[in-house]
Amino acid sequence: LTLQDGDIINIDVTIYLNGYHGDTSRTYLCGEVDEPTKQLVKVTKECMLRGISACKHGVSFKAIGERISEHVNKYGYSIDPFIGHGVGTIFHSEPIIWHTYDYEPGFMVAGQTFTIEPTLSMGSTRCEVWDDGWTAITVDGSLNAQFEHTVLVTVNGAEILTKC
Repeated sequence: LTLQDGDIINIDVTIYLNGYHGDTSRTYLCGEVDEPTKQLVKVTKECMLRGISACKHGVSFKAIGERISEHVNKYGYSIDPFIGHGVGTIFHSEPIIWHTYDYEPGFMVAGQTFTIEPTLSMGSTRCEVWDDGWTAITVDGSLNAQFEHTVLVTVNGAEILTKC
């Protein structure tokens, strides 16, 4: 696979340090990218940050998906059905973090760590997973962008643990 001028690529990085996992990703522009694709990438990052801004001790997990969905609806993108997840001494754990409106019960508690990682598509949200069991592409070939951070819930909000 060779990247072409105008492509976008998501790089997902994990770390394991002193018994704890971290998980982060971002979408990069390759060369000269058209304006609609630049906007997709920009809005996806904004959605992640809006989801993070909803995090605080005692707040419903639903607030994350609500903030993201409200922003996405302004632009007409689709939110892919991938989820954020708890992360700590176990890499993929509870809680499950939905990036869309949801009706799951539960409230954030200070000390919880999890990822917020919305993936937006310019087209279909139906995906096909490659044989590697990880790489996913939309069935209609439309572009996707994703941003992810691991966050720590505090009584005052959220601390981004994967920020450089």
